[in-house]
Amino acid sequence: MTDDIDEACDWRGDQVDCAGCAHLALNTAGGCRIRHACVNDRYARRIDRFFNWNPDLADVYLGHPHFEVRAIAAKFANLFLLPPLLGDADETVRWNAVRRLPKRYALQLRKDPHREVRMRVATLIEGDELLPMASDEDYYVRLVVARKLAPLLLGRMIDDEEAEVRRVVARRIPDGWLPGMINDRDAAVRLEIAQRLSPELLVLMRRDPDWRIRYEVASRAAVDELMLLAEDDDSMAREVARTRVAVRLERETEASV
Repeated sequence: MTDDIDEACDWRGDQVDCAGCAHLALNTAGGCRIRHACVNDRYARRIDRFFNWNPDLADVYLGHPHFEVRAIAAKFANLFLLPPLLGDADETVRWNAVRRLPKRYALQLRKDPHREVRMRVATLIEGDELLPMASDEDYYVRLVVARKLAPLLLGRMIDDEEAEVRRVVARRIPDGWLPGMINDRDAAVRLEIAQRLSPELLVLMRRDPDWRIRYEVASRAAVDELMLLAEDDDSMAREVARTRVAVRLERETEASV
């Protein structure tokens, strides 16, 4: 069964001609099929199916002029033939090559010109080898790094220009570093910090301009520090603070009777 009923064309738009194909004998033997499994077709899924059926032919297609053919061939070809593809003009080819090679080859692509390659490379490497990517020009690459880098190596990302990156950092840094981020310029980052701070340190954020953070303080900080929040402008923070203070006073009264 074919994928669809369209006319089979190659990557240049020319009609595929089985009679003039180098794999005519393969076709006769059922090793390929027009509009279904064909290395000359313009559709990637048909090229992929061709190499699935004939993985031993992938090596000879690593230099094909069409990037889709090179990229898919790289998924099946001999590993020893893949290193030269790290310099291929197409990012899909570079990625399909490096994902199969030993991890040391990924280091060569940490500064790849394409963000998608750098994002994926960041998933392949670890520890100190990942550190240079913490200052990548693309925020999403840095986001991947922030999610993967060991917490003790996140210090250089505390002041990242992108708030979403700092949010990830705020969730993962060691507890002792949390006070250093309580004045972050983004409220969402400060909220991440507030949710992790101990009740003793949380009081440091009782004057935060964001009501959500003051509500967190009112909910968890030591009761002795809640008098300011008992008069807070935000009704929710004020109610929580007053309730906790009232419960504390009630218990003290009961204890003194």
